[in-house]
Amino acid sequence: MRRCISLLLSITIGRVQFCSLSFNLGKLMMGHLVNLLHGTVFLHKLCSSDFPKLFKQKTCSHTGKFSNFQKYCVPPIALQGSGELANHVANSVNHEIYFSNGGELNDIPHIRTLREFPREELFGKVVMVRFESKILLKRKCDEKNKSVSNAVYTIKYLHEAGAEVILVSDWNMNSPELHIESVAGFLSAVLQIQVVPLYSISFNKLSKMNALNKENIHLLENLSNIKEEVANSLEFAKILSSGVDIFVNDSFSNSHKVLASTVGVTRFCYACIAGFHFEERLCILKNLAETSRKPYVAIIGGGNLYDKAASFQFLASRCQGFVFVGMMSFQVMHALGVSVPHNSVEHKVFNEALDMVRLARDRNIQILYPKDFWCRKKCDPNQLQLFPSNGILDGWMPVDLGPVSLDEISSMLTNSKKIIWIGPVKFVDSSKYTNGASKLARIIDQLSQNNCEITVVGTMASKLVRQDKTSLSFINIVENASVVWEFLKGRKLPGVMAIDRGYPEINWNNIYSDPAQSLVVDIGSGNGVFLLEMARRRQDLNFLGLEINEKLVLRCLDSIHQFGIKNGYFVATNATSTFRSIVSTYPGELVLVSIQCPNPDFNKPEHRWRMVQRPLIEAVVDLLAPNGKIFLQSDVEAVAIRMKEQFLRYGKSKLDLEHGQSGWLEENPFGVRSEWEKHVLERGAPMYRMIFSKSSDVREV
Repeated sequence: MRRCISLLLSITIGRVQFCSLSFNLGKLMMGHLVNLLHGTVFLHKLCSSDFPKLFKQKTCSHTGKFSNFQKYCVPPIALQGSGELANHVANSVNHEIYFSNGGELNDIPHIRTLREFPREELFGKVVMVRFESKILLKRKCDEKNKSVSNAVYTIKYLHEAGAEVILVSDWNMNSPELHIESVAGFLSAVLQIQVVPLYSISFNKLSKMNALNKENIHLLENLSNIKEEVANSLEFAKILSSGVDIFVNDSFSNSHKVLASTVGVTRFCYACIAGFHFEERLCILKNLAETSRKPYVAIIGGGNLYDKAASFQFLASRCQGFVFVGMMSFQVMHALGVSVPHNSVEHKVFNEALDMVRLARDRNIQILYPKDFWCRKKCDPNQLQLFPSNGILDGWMPVDLGPVSLDEISSMLTNSKKIIWIGPVKFVDSSKYTNGASKLARIIDQLSQNNCEITVVGTMASKLVRQDKTSLSFINIVENASVVWEFLKGRKLPGVMAIDRGYPEINWNNIYSDPAQSLVVDIGSGNGVFLLEMARRRQDLNFLGLEINEKLVLRCLDSIHQFGIKNGYFVATNATSTFRSIVSTYPGELVLVSIQCPNPDFNKPEHRWRMVQRPLIEAVVDLLAPNGKIFLQSDVEAVAIRMKEQFLRYGKSKLDLEHGQSGWLEENPFGVRSEWEKHVLERGAPMYRMIFSKSSDVREV
């Protein structure tokens, strides 16, 4: 990024909290583990056809995943209920609608995934996998379950690609069968690969040990009782990831938390990517925002309306119907003016309930609430009686949905093309009464067989759906509701934001008049002066600027349009993590990459956001054509020296300084100067330049 522009970057990705340390360093063997894992790793060949079925059946796209479906138009749906209920809403005290932390959905970024990561780059690397213990450590681990198969496949894929795999997670310590030895044995059986536990070994003993078996997978100790994990301790994360090259996050259920093992470690690994299970879960989450299938209905259970109120802004912008089936239904009924038991009403959330009802009214969203309940007598728990929802007698407590309610729900859902069911059908003391929830699960299962796309969220709802799920149905199941609620509220998920960025595939035919021409990429293109002039002079080449500042990119694109440039383009992105995914799809050859005057403050060795890092260098070297050039320059000698050293260190022995340079180049070889370069030379200061050339012959590293 050109330093002629003053930038104030508010970096929230991977934010790490500092805290005091009190943990026993003897437990953390990662600092020396890399010394035990050197040597050749047995490599099994794994072809692309071995990827999970998810990735062969369909790809996940945030926009247009269902572009082949015709738009389903529906007339405005009136607010469910009698006229007096609607009048009650209209005549209620004037209360401004407000959803705290709600508003527009914060888009989930396009992240770097294991599926897209070059398989050959895994060989010999130390890879730490944060796995999903709630999936892999179940007593009945059903590998036919998509979540289980993807979680297993992440680990096996890495191992068979020649990576030295280290597993880390947290699990319940109360069960003796879940001590580290038992967990390692259980994982060995599931993976069909030997998993070796790593105990609390002192550094002295560890340094004297011989190399571990390279064909084994290693399991670190349980993180559940380490407070620095939850505190996202920087020091803990540093030690935990010491010696690790690549971090793979496959623990989607923790993506709403800021943990040392999911967020903190990303500061210290040169590549941080999502595993197959994480990617598949994220795909389901993104799909909740899709609106191409209508009517789209949300079935909402559970309670705690106050904490979930912000999510209704998201749901109301996408759904045509709300169905309330849990304790929250009483708050909605109260806001609509329906008589409900006094002890079922949370008066502190009346305003939130009223806001939601008004929002639904304003957007013509149908609201359906239970019309009858099975109720239990307080003084005689064995006595059940059916009551209309507005006529529950004193001394009776609702415990389950009644038949009229279930019939109305079934009728409303019949024409739906997309459904999300989030939250349990649970009322006061209703753990033993699940007949209504089971019937709802059977309705959902039947609809899934009739071209209705269904996502079920939450432990209780997921359990019921799995029990009644037939082989013909296809239902997306997400057990952890907390992650989904955070997403629906429009909040960023720390575990997702900490992963390296990828970039959606670019249609090069829409960008360049001739995408077969050789490509020049300027990383940190700034205000585009260098690239725009180069594009004007060399019509035989295509030029691409990668710049993290979106405002500068928009200005550059305006210039492209204004001057009718057909061989130039700019992309707003962090090239350090997206260079490979962007440039690897280009149909022509990459002949030149330039990095000019990177911000020295962002290029200190310890800086998380420094531009020149190992993954960028390796991607440039891999994609550069034989005899292709890399042009580096800076007005700060220390920065230039560091760039030179980094490219020589991570250039895979494929780079040579052009013409045997022993010093800095005196002149800019292109005759085109960036704005900052002009400024430096005008004040009489030197520029430190060099050019690398990629060798055309293949040499051993």
